[in-house]
Amino acid sequence: MKLLGIIILIIFYSIYIGKMILQKKKGIQTDQMARNKSKNKVFYIELILKIATYTVVIVEVISLFAVSSKLPLIFTISGLVLGIIGDIIFATAVFTMHDSWRAGIAEHDKTQIITKGIYQFSRNPAFLGFDCVYIGFVLMFFNVPLLLFSIFAIVMLHLQILQEEQYLTKAFGETYTNYKKKVYRYIGRKSQIPRSKLQCVQRTL
Repeated sequence: MKLLGIIILIIFYSIYIGKMILQKKKGIQTDQMARNKSKNKVFYIELILKIATYTVVIVEVISLFAVSSKLPLIFTISGLVLGIIGDIIFATAVFTMHDSWRAGIAEHDKTQIITKGIYQFSRNPAFLGFDCVYIGFVLMFFNVPLLLFSIFAIVMLHLQILQEEQYLTKAFGETYTNYKKKVYRYIGRKSQIPRSKLQCVQRTL
């Protein structure tokens, strides 16, 4: 199980670092977290998020070799599956975004809204990938510090999503608003049937 955990981490963070290197060669600054921003709410949330995501990696690595409380086998297997799914989702999200992918809010970069591919089913698949890997690792190598750091990182990722939604609404207006009406924040497409018609259908049933 340790070997599988190592593989999941290597794949996940290789995608992250590899994308940054490829974009850097094109003159793109991928990591925008707490960079070139006034010290406001956005700055501090991104700074704390950055610390949280870096710290949780250290805790994950330590958890691979530390003595952990073994959960029932079904939880361990579920964690393994979640970790693999997280890698796949994250890789697909990063690939689909092409050069519009950033870590953090890119206030001064010209980017596009991506609504095709996996973004038809999730507005934030990269964040979803992070969450799957975090939760998967907790189930595979359970210990209290890993649980607490993972929860903290997931909460900070959610706060970052909320900030990015505000920014995207201002930057892209109706285009992003319409996209929000069709796709859920984490996973799933919304029903395109107007609520009034949906209520009528329910009454007839």
